[in-house]
Amino acid sequence: MKRGPQDTMKKRRTIALLMDYVRGEYQSEVRFGVERAAEAHDVNLVIAFGETLALPGAASTAQNSMYHLIGAETVDGIIVASTTLCHHVGTEGMKRFCRSYAPLPICSLGMAIDGIPSLVVDNGLGLDLSVGHLVEDHGCQRVAYIGGPPSNEEAEVRADAYRRALADRSLRVDERLVASGSFTIDTGRAAMREIIGRGVAFDAVVAANDNMALGAIEELKAHGLSVPRDLPVCGFDDAVIARFAKPSLSTIRQPIKRIGARAVDIIVRMIEGEPVPEYNLFPVELTLRESCGCGYQVEPAGAPPSKAWSAPLPSARQRDDLERLLEKSVAIPAGSLDGWAGLLLSALEEELAGTEGRFLRAVESLLDAAGREGAILEHFQGMITLLREQFRRGHGALRDTVLDEALERIWHASRIVIGSASVRAEGQQRLNVELASLYLSWSARSFSTCLSLPILRRMMASELPRMQFSRVAVSLYDTAHDPQRATMKALFLMEDGRELEPPAESFPARRLAPEGFLGGRERTSMIALPVAFGDEEKFGVAVLNSGANEMVYDALRLQIGSAVKAAALHWEVVRQVELRERLEQEKVRQESVVAARIQTTLVPAQLSVEGLELSAVMKPAAEVGGDYYDVLATDEGGWLGIGDVAGHGLAAGLVMLMIQSMISALTRSDPRASPGDILSAVNGAVYENVRSRLKRDEHATLLLLRYERSGRVTFAGAHDDIIVCRAKTRRCVCIPSSGVWIGALPAIDAMTRDAEFVLEDGDVLVLYSDGVTEARNAHHEQFGLERLCSTIESSQSAPAEAIRDRILGEVEAWCPSPDDDITVVVARYSAPRTL
Repeated sequence: MKRGPQDTMKKRRTIALLMDYVRGEYQSEVRFGVERAAEAHDVNLVIAFGETLALPGAASTAQNSMYHLIGAETVDGIIVASTTLCHHVGTEGMKRFCRSYAPLPICSLGMAIDGIPSLVVDNGLGLDLSVGHLVEDHGCQRVAYIGGPPSNEEAEVRADAYRRALADRSLRVDERLVASGSFTIDTGRAAMREIIGRGVAFDAVVAANDNMALGAIEELKAHGLSVPRDLPVCGFDDAVIARFAKPSLSTIRQPIKRIGARAVDIIVRMIEGEPVPEYNLFPVELTLRESCGCGYQVEPAGAPPSKAWSAPLPSARQRDDLERLLEKSVAIPAGSLDGWAGLLLSALEEELAGTEGRFLRAVESLLDAAGREGAILEHFQGMITLLREQFRRGHGALRDTVLDEALERIWHASRIVIGSASVRAEGQQRLNVELASLYLSWSARSFSTCLSLPILRRMMASELPRMQFSRVAVSLYDTAHDPQRATMKALFLMEDGRELEPPAESFPARRLAPEGFLGGRERTSMIALPVAFGDEEKFGVAVLNSGANEMVYDALRLQIGSAVKAAALHWEVVRQVELRERLEQEKVRQESVVAARIQTTLVPAQLSVEGLELSAVMKPAAEVGGDYYDVLATDEGGWLGIGDVAGHGLAAGLVMLMIQSMISALTRSDPRASPGDILSAVNGAVYENVRSRLKRDEHATLLLLRYERSGRVTFAGAHDDIIVCRAKTRRCVCIPSSGVWIGALPAIDAMTRDAEFVLEDGDVLVLYSDGVTEARNAHHEQFGLERLCSTIESSQSAPAEAIRDRILGEVEAWCPSPDDDITVVVARYSAPRTL
């Protein structure tokens, strides 16, 4: 069809959704509703996420930099998920944040902001329903409450509603039964522990969200209380996890997807210049499950009482009432299924009129469509219960046994269909999560060993398509020409699953991607995330198509940021190598200075691992070698590493730098990884970079230990013996390492195996480099392993620092001018204390 001049001039609108995280229960629901509504309105969508906004006066983190790039250069309107960003800044901070985007149309989700269209749920009604149910139906008189962050407006509204609900039922508010959390399971546990610790009696618990309610249930179990046998618990939100918890959680269901969809409607109307209401209030529903002892049912707020009829089919008026009841029984977010209840009733009428199987086919079709709209298919069981109740037959002379039996067969078959569809949907979600986890495991290893931007580009071209990405733009700030970071240059570009050559010219950073990438002929939904490392170093922006498993986006944010950081470090490594080659003999002295700086700079600034008293020292020799040691704490213990690169000077120091950066990245990515697997990955990268890029043949001894708080130590690699001085015997045990060198062979997987030993309370673990045992005196005699063990045994009961100094003093007295680096790591283990 030939286009007119008006059609060719018209540009598709683009809206943005700003939120702190893409993977949370609330965030996922909002995102789904917004995405489907954007599709229905035929507008482009950019979902930008960073982190919660910083405290007033605090420096904005690198992750928050994403929000400042959103503006009129890219979008026509903005939806702000305020309740996810406001924890530190409160209502006033969110008001300043939203108004900073003027004059763009903007609306707020979850928080009412003066002068800005806001969409909020009826939090007061939700708390009144849950508190009222516990008081009126269960007879509870002492209802404890776990609230959200005090600076979160939604949390404050819910807390006020809790107090008002008690007062309305003539119950006194006891502030000793109130504690606050941060909407997480851990903070729910801590808040429950705080209330229990006050020693005040209570007979029910209400939490401001489901995660904190589940944390409270865990803490109650830890104190020997059973839910709901000893007391009932209610949450808020109806997150997916609420259905699968044990016990399943009674909660307040809020229509998050519908709120997201309505936000798109409002923004589109504002863009078109239409008036919109400033305040939009959404109703909530009480969903009763096992945690309050009421099984599984849904009570819509204000729903009319259920009435049955004795005629075979409802009248027109009864049918209208029934359609409304059915639509309330299932939360279907988008508007594309409007009228589904009427179609289902028509199918039932056709079934009863003789069209066999018509109702089941309608149910199956409805389930398919509802699944695409993000509805919880299990809720359709409630719909069947409602229909069965409404079609209940009369008794006596009015009873039609044949029709009753036909209806029961229909209800039974429908429940089977719904149950099967629900299981398949949950199974597909689990499969998607498992596949995403597998892909992320592969990509984590790949990205962690990317030591240059060209390698990173090849890795993204290989890994991103199998994560279901077909449209990607990764751009970095052009700091070489623009220190203010107002411009970017594309690093990687992919469209329709094919890698494209990025344009050479820079573009304004507020455009997020090269010209033409956003806002093409086809409608797009894109995720924009910051490429950053930690809280301070921001490198650029990645824009990826929506549709991948949501856990992938946050992981990629960290992986790509870490890879860019590693590439920057490696670029410095290569630059130093090239510099050494240009300066020849004069550069030897300067190389030693640089190598010493690299070696001493990478020494960990703090030695802190739970359960270990640590002390360490590294003393570079006059001709600097490549000694390495590191200590990395984890939630369950920590990692210890020690190694020695063959040779001296800058090359040895650079290889040591490669090893340190890769081990740090891999252990942080998977703290419970196998030491052998990590060494195999590091070996492949070091071999490739040293042999192919540096054109050298350096290799290294390397020993990697994963320490667990229980005292178990798993290790792999090839280095000097591990020494453990046992507290019980005060004698040293030497544990050999039997791996292979790093960088000597292309692959060492088959020759690298994990081994383990166990530390007992008071045991002293000593790691050292060969600069200790091979130090020679004036008679060319080595200091030796036996002399080292004797030194350790003689000071076994001393602090770790004193043992370290004793070893160092003995070696220096034996060899005043060592020709190799000396590294010593001493750790004394303290077993966990039991109460």
